[in-house]
Amino acid sequence: MTLAPETTDLKVQLQLADGWFTVCDLGRLIPGRGVAALLPDGRQVALFRDRNGTLYAIDNRDPFGGAAVLSRGLTGTHQGRPFVASPLLKQRFDLVSGQCLDDESVRIATYEVRAH
Repeated sequence: MTLAPETTDLKVQLQLADGWFTVCDLGRLIPGRGVAALLPDGRQVALFRDRNGTLYAIDNRDPFGGAAVLSRGLTGTHQGRPFVASPLLKQRFDLVSGQCLDDESVRIATYEVRAH
């Protein structure tokens, strides 16, 4: 089955310290899959879009393994909260808060994200 590309002009934007930063076209985000994007300061962000169209943005760096791989993790839900599981050691990170669900002492950065 071939999915038709979205016909929208909406852009995915992140709230950074100096304002909104445009990352990509909304149509580039496939529900259930993550993508990585480079920020102006050299950091990487992992972007996700769920099947309901909700957008999430977190730091792409796995704090346990040190590699920028969270955008390649598997998404799911735990007690109604969306998460991504790292492809390295499988720790799960809440996509809303950045809290590690498997180690309460670890949290990653999250970003305010919008389609505009």
